[in-house]
Amino acid sequence: MAAREIESIQQLRDHVARQGDLKRTVLQGLDLRGEAGLVSSVSGEGSVFLGCRLDPEAAEHARLTGALVVPPLGELPYRPFRPSLYTPAELMDGYVRGDHASFGDTLDGQIYQHYARSRGAAPMPVMEALTQRIHDHAVDDALDDLLHDGPEPRRVVAIMGGHSMGRGDDAFLQVARLARALTRDGYFVATGGGPGAMEAGNLGAYMAGRDEADLARAVALLTRVGRYDQPGYFDAAYDALDQFPDGAESLAIPTWFYGHEPANLFASHVAKYFANSLREDGLLAIARHGVVYAPGSAGTVQEVFMDGCQNHYATFGQVSPMVFFGERYWTELPVYALLKQLAGNRPYASYLCLRDDVDGILEFIREHPPLDI
Repeated sequence: MAAREIESIQQLRDHVARQGDLKRTVLQGLDLRGEAGLVSSVSGEGSVFLGCRLDPEAAEHARLTGALVVPPLGELPYRPFRPSLYTPAELMDGYVRGDHASFGDTLDGQIYQHYARSRGAAPMPVMEALTQRIHDHAVDDALDDLLHDGPEPRRVVAIMGGHSMGRGDDAFLQVARLARALTRDGYFVATGGGPGAMEAGNLGAYMAGRDEADLARAVALLTRVGRYDQPGYFDAAYDALDQFPDGAESLAIPTWFYGHEPANLFASHVAKYFANSLREDGLLAIARHGVVYAPGSAGTVQEVFMDGCQNHYATFGQVSPMVFFGERYWTELPVYALLKQLAGNRPYASYLCLRDDVDGILEFIREHPPLDI
């Protein structure tokens, strides 16, 4: 029988009340200080405490009664054994509106600075390498929980594209419109979580409950400051969030590997990784209902062929749509033509699409659900 993961104090209370023991349980990243009575009320036999903070008497009881207790691994700006994904509010904690430089004081900024220092060491110190990998596994685990939090897995469509796409570009509004349409149709939009086309995707999903005029107003608020490295970039996003609160859900999957590009503020869930390779391959892997490629540069082209390999070899037992959004761009940069040639008569050849219109792309994705191979 698989171990049960316990990721909140309330889950622990409910489990103890129902089961009366902790057998076959894994408690991850919980702050259990002040809960010594609860922890000591049952045997620790068959349980694992990963990075939990425990009162000394509770930790001693758990060990003596058979638990494996792995303590928090040093003083770090991040939690290796975190039990959940990030939110924009958590990552931006410490930001002062009107003070762009205060991003460095946020959790996101502090983790990036720590990562940049450790990344410069060759080889990376063994404990730092270990804690980063544990962190990324915890994010994997939390992401899987999110995608399977209902009776059916979420129908993920990823939107990829360049970080340099300006907020005032027509393509930005078009990507936002597509993400809004996908979300309205019941798909769960995921992006790489950064600026440019990624921000447009998360913004469009966020605005799923709003009309075209509201979307245009939100984009207009953003265009006051177009680039992520300019003062006021975050403030413009906060102004849009203030104007249009309580948006729809979406997912961002950024990385501290590109930590100078901060995560955008419009996703409800943020799966932020240290390892960019895990982040890119994982994002493409979960997008079982398709990937849309807006115009982008080398990083986007790399993702195209990573996704192409997954479809070419049916790595996950399925093929999924690959949609190239922008006929002129993807024709002049002959990526689509090369992929069509590679696909030949393989099943995914019919899952390739080159379109300019939002309605046509939505229809194509509807008509091409994941194909089991």
